[in-house]
Amino acid sequence: MKHDGEAGRVWSAGLPALAERYLEEWELRLDGEPRHGVVSLVLPVVREDGTKAALKLQPVTDENATEAPGLRTWAGDGSVRLLDSDPGTGTLLLERLEADRSLSGLPDDMKALGILADLLARLVSYPAPEGMRRLADIARAMLDDVEGAVAKLPRESDRHWMRYCAGAVGELVSEPGDRLLHWDLHYDNVLAAGREPWLSIDPKPLAGDPGFDLLPALHNRWDDVVASGDVRRAVLRRFDLMVDRLGLDPRRSAGWTLGRVLQNALWDVDSGQTELNEIGLAVAEAMRQRI
Repeated sequence: MKHDGEAGRVWSAGLPALAERYLEEWELRLDGEPRHGVVSLVLPVVREDGTKAALKLQPVTDENATEAPGLRTWAGDGSVRLLDSDPGTGTLLLERLEADRSLSGLPDDMKALGILADLLARLVSYPAPEGMRRLADIARAMLDDVEGAVAKLPRESDRHWMRYCAGAVGELVSEPGDRLLHWDLHYDNVLAAGREPWLSIDPKPLAGDPGFDLLPALHNRWDDVVASGDVRRAVLRRFDLMVDRLGLDPRRSAGWTLGRVLQNALWDVDSGQTELNEIGLAVAEAMRQRI
């Protein structure tokens, strides 16, 4: 495991024992080939009563520590259903969905986006429970980091856009919202299911404004945006559809979308990048039309 350095390698080394522990404790049997994400391993399993499920093993991080309580709050309304969990290890037992069928496979980009937007509208209708990470804290921390990051960017245009995004966040930080956000809802995180046609997976829940949840779907399947021949128009078409489906204020949502662009930019600079991501810049340019 290349993530988290030595801690990640130690976790990976203990993975077989961890899997065996929960297969035994939760009375599960393996039922197919394992799958993995960036930092998680998912095992298809069958429970003692014959129910098909998925055992998700992952190291506990700030992002996924709230996954179980978020899923518990949604209780399957627009999301995969949580069957069991162990907060100490981050291990989850989830409803089995169709791992080979995601919204990325739908040829009609706007149809896929409409499905995603309708799911997101259901998810953010829930107030965030106690204990969630808060957008207010995340936004203030980002603003504190801006000038240090700006100093590492040699291009004036990049410095301008980072400050522009920070300005939008600064106007909104005093009203960060209280909805339960998914934070990572893109096409690959919506899978076909049995009890509903589509359900969301792999949330990194936090409490905040729904506008902060739009960016992943704006820049996902970017080839479709480029193929349209007008990047700005295609981004705004996606943005306007989502804002309409969720009943959001366009200006506020554009501001929080710039906040997500800022978050990604700060991460990039922190990892050693000296130029801002071109896709993020294209989204920021489009959002300027809605501010």
